[in-house]
Amino acid sequence: MADLPEAFKNQMQTRLGPAFEAFLESLDQPSPVSIRYNTAKLQPAAGTPIPWCPSGRYLNERPLFTFDPRFHAGGYYVQEASSMLIEQAVLQSINLSKPRVVLDLCAAPGGKSTHLLSLLDPESLLVANEVIRSRANILIENIEKWGADNVVVTNSDPSDFDRLPESFDLILVDAPCSGEGLFRKDPEAMQEWSPKNVDLCSLRQRRILSDVWPALKQGGVLIYSTCTFNHHENMDNLAWFAKQCDLTFEKLKLPPAWGVETMSQNTITGYQCLPHRVNGEGFFFAVLRKGGEPIEKRIRSKETLQLPSATQLGTAKDWVMHGQDEFFFLHGQHLRVMPALLKGNLQVILERLHVLQAGTGIGEIMKNRIVPDHALALSVKRNKNLFPGIDLDRTLALDYLRKNPLHLPDCETGFQVIAFEGLGLGWVNILPGRVNNLFPASRRVRLGDEPKP
Repeated sequence: MADLPEAFKNQMQTRLGPAFEAFLESLDQPSPVSIRYNTAKLQPAAGTPIPWCPSGRYLNERPLFTFDPRFHAGGYYVQEASSMLIEQAVLQSINLSKPRVVLDLCAAPGGKSTHLLSLLDPESLLVANEVIRSRANILIENIEKWGADNVVVTNSDPSDFDRLPESFDLILVDAPCSGEGLFRKDPEAMQEWSPKNVDLCSLRQRRILSDVWPALKQGGVLIYSTCTFNHHENMDNLAWFAKQCDLTFEKLKLPPAWGVETMSQNTITGYQCLPHRVNGEGFFFAVLRKGGEPIEKRIRSKETLQLPSATQLGTAKDWVMHGQDEFFFLHGQHLRVMPALLKGNLQVILERLHVLQAGTGIGEIMKNRIVPDHALALSVKRNKNLFPGIDLDRTLALDYLRKNPLHLPDCETGFQVIAFEGLGLGWVNILPGRVNNLFPASRRVRLGDEPKP
C-alpha cells in the first residue's frame, strides 16, 4: 500500500521490526470475506469454519449479499472474522449458564450485539446502546433481523449509565477508534488517519471507559476492543485505566495456530490480531475484571409500563410461540413482548435511559385492530402454525424486498408472512383482487436486477 501515511508506516515499522514487510504485503491482499450464521434460524453451511467461532465461516469470494433473501431474513450477519474473537473473550470469562444482564455500549451497526444474543441464555438481557441517533436505525434493523426478544435498544451517552450503578454482569466497549486495522478494506479510514486523530481517539476512549465503569457489577467483566494497532488506543489506555480502578486482566487460552498475539505489559494483558498473522483484519481486545465480590442490588422503579387490554393480549398470545413465560406491554401504540423475567429490568431502563425499542414488536394498535409488526415476521417466536409463511422463489422474494407489487393467487386473505426457504421476510395483506406489500419502505432493496453470472 504505497499511499499509507508516512507517520503510520514509521509507527508500524518501529513496532514490528523484521515483520514489517510481511505486514505491508498483507495489506495488498484482498480482505477475507466472512459471515456468522444465526443458528436460531439457519445452520452453518457453505464456507470454511472460523476456528474461534463455530457459527462463523470464511467465504471464497464476496457474493452480492443484497441479492440473497436469507441475508435480509437474518439468516446470517456479514462480519469481520477477527472481531468474532469476542466469543472467546465472553465464554472464557463469564458463566453464561444462568441469566445475565449485558451491555453493548457502542453497538451500531449490530455485529457484536447479534453475536452476544446468540451466546446468551434466552432469559438474559442485552442492552444494545448507540449514542449516535442516526446509527441507531441500522442497529434496530439488524437486531430485528436476528429475531430475539431479550434485547433493549437505547440511545444514551456513556455517562448516562451511572444511573444504573453495578447493574451489568458484562459490558462490551467496542470503542470508536482511528481504524488502522481497517485500512485495506476502508480507504476512507486511511485518509482520515493522523497522529492527532489517534490522540483524540485515545482521550475519547478513556472518557468512555471511565463513564461506564460504575455500571459494571463488582466481579463483573468489561471487554474493551478496538480495530486499531497503536499503543495509545490499546495498551497505553489500559495501563492508564488500571491505575484509576480496582481491576485485573483475564488471560485467555488462544491456540498459537490462530496467530493472535498476546501483549503483556506489567500486569496488563491484551490480544492483537495483525493481518499478516491472522486470517482477518486488525483487531485488539482485552478482558478486564472489576474487583470485589458481586452484590445483588435491586434498583427501585415506578410501575410505569402500559399493559394491553384483554382483547389485545389475547391476540398477542395467539401470534407468538410459547417457550417460556412472556410479558406483553405497550410502548407508545406498539404492542411488544419480552421474557417475563426481564420485566423489572425493563422498567428500570425505561425510567433511566432513552429507550428506542424493547423486546420484539407484535403489532401497532390502529383503531380497533392490530397491524402486525415487521419484527414479528422475522422473530424466532412467530407462531408458524398461525402464520406459516408463503414461501417464494428467489426472484419473487427479491421482488417483495424491492416492494414491488405481487400476484399471489389461491392464498388466503388477510395478513400473511412472506418467506424464503422457510425464513420470514415480512408481511403482506392479501385482499380480494390485490396484495398490499407491507415491507418497510425505508428498508427496501433499491438495486436493479441482479447481474448475470
